[in-house]
Amino acid sequence: MSEKKKKDDLPESKRKKKSRGKKKQVSEIEVEIVEESILDGSSSPEETVIAEGIFKDLMPKLDILPEHLGIISVQHRPLFPHMVIPLVVEGELYQKTIKYAQQKEPGYVGIVLGTSKFDASKPKVSDLHKVGVVARIAKVFSQNEDSSQLLLDVLDRIRIVDDVSTKPPLMVAKVEYIEQEEVEINDEIRAFSREILSNMKELINLNPLIKEELNQFVSQISLDDPSRLADFAATLTSAEKSELQSILETVPIVNRLQKTLFLIKKELDLSRLQADISQRIEDRISEHQREFFLKEQLKEIRKELGLSKDEKTQEIEKLKKRASKLKFSNEARERFDEEMDKIALLDVQSPEFNVSRTYLDWITSLPWGIFSKDNLDIDKAEKILNVDHYGLEDIKERILEFIATLKLKKQVSGTILCFLGPPGVGKTSIGKSIARALNRKFYRFSVGGMRDEAEIKGHRRTYIGAMPGKFVQALKLTKYSNPVIMLDEIDKIGNSYHGDPASALLEVLDPEQNIAFADHYLDVPFDLSKVLFITTANQLDTIPPALLDRMEVLRLSGYITREKLKIATRYLIPKQRKETGLTAKRFSISEAAIREIVDGYAREAGVRNLENLIRKICRKVARKIVSGDSQKKFHIGVKQLKEYLKNPVYEEDEVLAEGKPGVVTGLAWTSLGGAILPVEATKMLAGRKGFKQTGQLGDVMVESSEIAYSYVVSNAAEFKGKADFFKKYFIHLHVPAGATPKDGPSAGITMATALYSLMLGKPVISKLGMTGELTITGEVLPIGGLKEKIIAARRAGLKRIVIPTQNKKDFIELPDHLKENLEVHYAKTFPDVFKFAFPDS
Repeated sequence: MSEKKKKDDLPESKRKKKSRGKKKQVSEIEVEIVEESILDGSSSPEETVIAEGIFKDLMPKLDILPEHLGIISVQHRPLFPHMVIPLVVEGELYQKTIKYAQQKEPGYVGIVLGTSKFDASKPKVSDLHKVGVVARIAKVFSQNEDSSQLLLDVLDRIRIVDDVSTKPPLMVAKVEYIEQEEVEINDEIRAFSREILSNMKELINLNPLIKEELNQFVSQISLDDPSRLADFAATLTSAEKSELQSILETVPIVNRLQKTLFLIKKELDLSRLQADISQRIEDRISEHQREFFLKEQLKEIRKELGLSKDEKTQEIEKLKKRASKLKFSNEARERFDEEMDKIALLDVQSPEFNVSRTYLDWITSLPWGIFSKDNLDIDKAEKILNVDHYGLEDIKERILEFIATLKLKKQVSGTILCFLGPPGVGKTSIGKSIARALNRKFYRFSVGGMRDEAEIKGHRRTYIGAMPGKFVQALKLTKYSNPVIMLDEIDKIGNSYHGDPASALLEVLDPEQNIAFADHYLDVPFDLSKVLFITTANQLDTIPPALLDRMEVLRLSGYITREKLKIATRYLIPKQRKETGLTAKRFSISEAAIREIVDGYAREAGVRNLENLIRKICRKVARKIVSGDSQKKFHIGVKQLKEYLKNPVYEEDEVLAEGKPGVVTGLAWTSLGGAILPVEATKMLAGRKGFKQTGQLGDVMVESSEIAYSYVVSNAAEFKGKADFFKKYFIHLHVPAGATPKDGPSAGITMATALYSLMLGKPVISKLGMTGELTITGEVLPIGGLKEKIIAARRAGLKRIVIPTQNKKDFIELPDHLKENLEVHYAKTFPDVFKFAFPDS
């Protein structure tokens, strides 16, 4: 049957009108060029569009289009008619669709944009937009089971009428072809077309990358084909796929031109903005480049005229000028000259130049031979110390002795002081006062937790980012070779695989060695013998013996109530008034209120918590004043304390539990100062002998309790006790505050007295405290920390104290205000303790 007969037998719906216009003849060379650019992937989307004219002549359309089409979904942008475009199709499903289309030559497929519901793993025709395009498979460049490279000739719009898929997931749809009706080119269409072309030409100027391709298209396109113009212009934009789909679905030419013009104007505005941003950046870069070149030219001109020097020359002259003011040691002068000769030969951009320059900067920043003038006026120094601190007479006396020695000898002898005491007693602040009294610079740094030896002696210069140690840094900051340097928290210094900082300190704090202290970074000796070193610690147990041996320990014990009253009145209240903006006329605290704060809220050894409580009161008063309180003067008495500080932390009955058999108050020393240590003993009728201790006691304290128990059991008859008491009763000894670890031998006589009190059923004399180590034979041995324990006893309101006879000399040396109104008894053996604790027995 002839082809003409076949066409006549087809229904009207399957016929397609012949394309209008005359076909243009294309040479074989042009075909090969475009085909090669598509095959090697070098063609741009615009080149693909321009290739349309060439391939339209190569592949004349058949008049017959199928009613059923295999559908290929696209997800990013819809395709438009009159396009020739290469398309990579991936997925086994779409390879079947291509084979389905190729069953009849030349092979037609529907290209439709998927909706947001479309799932590539479960494709459905119902999840596609209704309007798409029909495309002829012009050529298949490569094909396998998973992907194909196609050259598509997009023909016309189609509308999906029905889903006729018989072999899911293969998508086949019944379609109808949307014909573009011929319209008369009126003034409105011509105006729209010209405006689109005008905007496209402007877009060409803003986007030079597509200039050649667009120029070719614009020169070939005719205003008599507005449909093709609208579709092509839409493809040039970077609009959203929904906007492009809307243009594809718009058939009336005027509406389509209007929508396309809107998109092309948006694209033009975006390109203008992009061009403006690019221009601004280029202008800025050009300006910077211009400034750079002008500055470089100015440098060269100045150099030629001798008005300026290059960077290296300036750096060398600056270092030489610094060095001329210093009194280098022979080793330092030699090293300085070596490094100066080295950088003179190095390029400025060389990394070694920067290393040497940094080293020379450090070595010339140190105060070689520069000393501050010491204040040798003892009276003036004493006045400064008294103004800054109340009490601490032994510390002040030691500083005055140091000044006297300095005045006579004219040079500092090796002196390293260690201030030992609980927190808040003024160890750091007294260091600052010493520096002020001596007219020296003060530098403080904490060694608590320090684990790296390099913090003390510096890093080797071979390391990146190497720096000198803390002592060299202190000298650079103070600008003098004889400052006062304080090492805080020396009892908390650590060690690790980086080294042992405590061992590194031995060289620094040894007067025989620090005359030639060698920092690893400097690598030349520096004299630290003129430096006054002060260290602070809460306890001596954790300080290495070799380090402790190099220090003179001065104890700062805690303060009693009377001292705290003076300190609060003279220092703390004026200081906090100033910090909160209050005045003496507007705010004051009575002496009774201060005493109540000390007794009820701040019984610790130091005054730091006392200062915090006074600060709290000042803040609350300041808040009231700012809030508009009409009260003209705020005078804080005892009655007002609860309003500002709530209820007291300590109550009187918490201090002592008196009048009960088996309860005795001991005295203890801790790293936070002195403290009272109640000891309780009770009995349980068990018909057998037994003894246990509780209260988180350490090994030494457990042994001390066992010694006390053995001594009391073996000597019960001597002290009028019942012979069978300890055979019938199980004894339990407890030291309250069970969450706090306790250790030490000084509670021995306290435990023995508690056991005797329990055995006799008699309480000890009132307001009694005691401390002393007990031996198995009843000897009372001396203890340490007597001053702290006496202070704790006074704070607790004790009136009678029992201490070992061998501590009598220590008690005599205590200040008079600590000893007054205290009834002290010295005990050589335990019977001395018993007689004083039980006077009626």
